[in-house]
Amino acid sequence: MKSYLFAGGLILLMIQCQQQNKEISLFDGHSLKGWHADVPEQDTNSLARDPFVVRNGMLVSLGTPGGHLITDSSYADYSLDVEYRFAGEPGNCGVLVYASTPRFLYGMFPKSIEVQMMHENAGDFWCIGEDITVPDMVERRGPQEEWGGTEGKKRRILNLTDDSERPAGAWNHLHIECLGHAIKVWVNGDLVNSGTNCTADHGQIALQAEGSEVEFRKVVLTPITALSPDNAFADEAAD
Repeated sequence: MKSYLFAGGLILLMIQCQQQNKEISLFDGHSLKGWHADVPEQDTNSLARDPFVVRNGMLVSLGTPGGHLITDSSYADYSLDVEYRFAGEPGNCGVLVYASTPRFLYGMFPKSIEVQMMHENAGDFWCIGEDITVPDMVERRGPQEEWGGTEGKKRRILNLTDDSERPAGAWNHLHIECLGHAIKVWVNGDLVNSGTNCTADHGQIALQAEGSEVEFRKVVLTPITALSPDNAFADEAAD
């Protein structure tokens, strides 16, 4: 009887996992519903343009004026799939995860961990008020006494490969996994960064306007279930 009950419970758990792992599109293809922009220049310049628009079914960061497009909601334990390309001259942009306090750094960047999209540097971590640990920290970040998440500190953590991006003008696929205090990043299928002991485990998601025009055709979040069927077997064996 116990085995039947366990089998039934496992099936229910798997159904719940499938429901919880349903993809959530953060961009509906025709509006910026669910997002808000934070553009410091607009505080004092009523003529400043909005750097985030929808064009031809794509979410576009025009690059200037500088700022961030931030989700209204906060998220934890998820994967994020972003398909992007530089519409013109390739340059700088980024996806911020576990974002919280706005304008924490340089009066513009929200407290967060940035996953870099800068051309030929995609997958770097930038620590903005938060921190994260990766293997070979000194080699990839510099002297430990200079680490930090504020102005003047070494906030950049180099990725593991700079040859995973596609040629300028081609679409790239950025896959970010945020699970608890761990963050992993893939660029076009290559694991390019992996960190643990992050000082945050939830927050908003933000896209940057940082000098270069970038088109996004996909921004999809998939919740990650903390309890897997393997854990259920482990719990049963312990009974």
